[in-house]
Formats: sequence, structure tokens, C-alpha cells
Amino acid sequence: MSALFDLAGRRIAITGAGGALCGRLAVGLAEAGAHVGLLDIDEAAAHRVARAITECGGTALAVACDVTREESLRAAEQRITQDLGPVDGLINGAGGNRPEASSSQVRSFFDLPVAALRDVLELNLLGTILSAQAFGRGLAERGRGAILNISSMNALRPLTHIPAYSAAKAAVSNFTQWLAVHMCQNYSPQIRVNAIAPGFFVTEQNRYLLVDATTGERTARGRTIVEHTPMGRFGEPGDLIGTALWLLSDASAFVTGVVVPVDGGFSAYSGV
Repeated sequence: MSALFDLAGRRIAITGAGGALCGRLAVGLAEAGAHVGLLDIDEAAAHRVARAITECGGTALAVACDVTREESLRAAEQRITQDLGPVDGLINGAGGNRPEASSSQVRSFFDLPVAALRDVLELNLLGTILSAQAFGRGLAERGRGAILNISSMNALRPLTHIPAYSAAKAAVSNFTQWLAVHMCQNYSPQIRVNAIAPGFFVTEQNRYLLVDATTGERTARGRTIVEHTPMGRFGEPGDLIGTALWLLSDASAFVTGVVVPVDGGFSAYSGV
């Protein structure tokens, strides 16, 4: 059975790899034997994750990359292919929200700046599409591989205050299904495209919404989320590793076009 989940020697590129969630994913996949290419616009953050992996005996390469720029992605793909070898899998993890793109008591929906909305849409949706183009071409040529997009619980149940992020992640889920069909029908049924929809994890991008900066206690929004999560807590970064390992390995050989919630039961709970 262990061979089904074996990633030994497989080369996986991860965008947004310097962040809390994808950084932990990268370490977990390296522990499973994968050689990981760590892409992040913050090169220093990617290098920190790479050091953590290599210090434990794993193989990792940190590469500066802006997923909203085609030339940056092409250069990153070439660097990873040159140093690690042709990529077998891709995790599209670059994403996030901006406070300026969130409505609030001091900034109504009607006053959200176009630049902030555009940034959120480009990072989450366009960044996913362009990365899939840059790395998916090689998968298509070789006729096998896996792409794992990072969607969000907001794609299933849009939350108040974050219209651009919710819309972008809903589009990522839709694109996941589209690309899964496209790759199978036009290139190879051995190329699979799936997504994870994480529930609520406290990160630097959403901390201001979930945790009071002064007291360290959960905000009203944070308390409501936990109350509607049957497991009664926020997610921990390591909670994503098992699902990612399944979707990137041969254990999910007949699974494509799905979006898997990893949410502690939030999406299953009606509130009553």
C-alpha cells in the first residue's frame, strides 16, 4: 500500500511556497521523497523553506517567481527543469487577499479600489492559469503528471467582506474542472487536475479578520467560524499534507476534476 503514496524522486513545483500553508506542504512532500521546486515572489521566504528541507536531508530549490508574469514563470520552469529535472507535479498555491480589497465599516463595497480588486483577481486566478500553462506544457508533452490547485472554502460558501477573493477562488474551482477535462481529452488520461479547498487557517493574509491584534483573542468573525466548524478549531498547515499526498500520488490514479474540502466539517454543517 505504501507504494501507492510514494513520491520518491518525483519533482514537484510549488508556487507560493514561502507561505505558511504551502511551505508546510513543501516540507511534507519532501519528507515523502519528492524533490521540490519552491517558487515565491519573496525569494528569501522560499530560501527559508528550502533550508528547512535540505537540513533534514531533502532536496529543494528556491526560485524567485511572480506568477502573474509569464516571463517570470518561464524562467522559473526552465531553472527547475535544469536543476531538478522535468516536473511531474505542480501545486498552484500562490494566492491571498488584500485588506484594501475587503469591505468594512470604513470602506464600503462601492468604494473598493479597482487596483486592489485587480491584484486579488490576478494573483489568485490568473496566477493559477499562467502557472498551469508554464508547467502543464511539459506534462502534456510527457503524457503524465498531476496538477493540484489551491481553491478555498470561500469558493463553496462566499464569506462577507471579501468579494474579489471569493470570486477568484470560485473561478479557480471552475478552472480546475475545465483543465482536468481538457488535459484528459487533448493530451493524456494520465494527466490529472484536482484542487483542495482549505477551510479556515490563520495566515498573515487573513489574521486581521480572525484574531484581534491587541488581545490575541478570536474576533467575532473568528468565533463564528469555529462555532460552525464541527471539529471546533482552525486548521493547522499540516492538515493539508495527507490530502495533497493522495492527489499527487498514484493513490488517486482515477481521480480528476474534483475539489476536496479540508475544512473540519465546515461545509457539511448547516448551523443547526
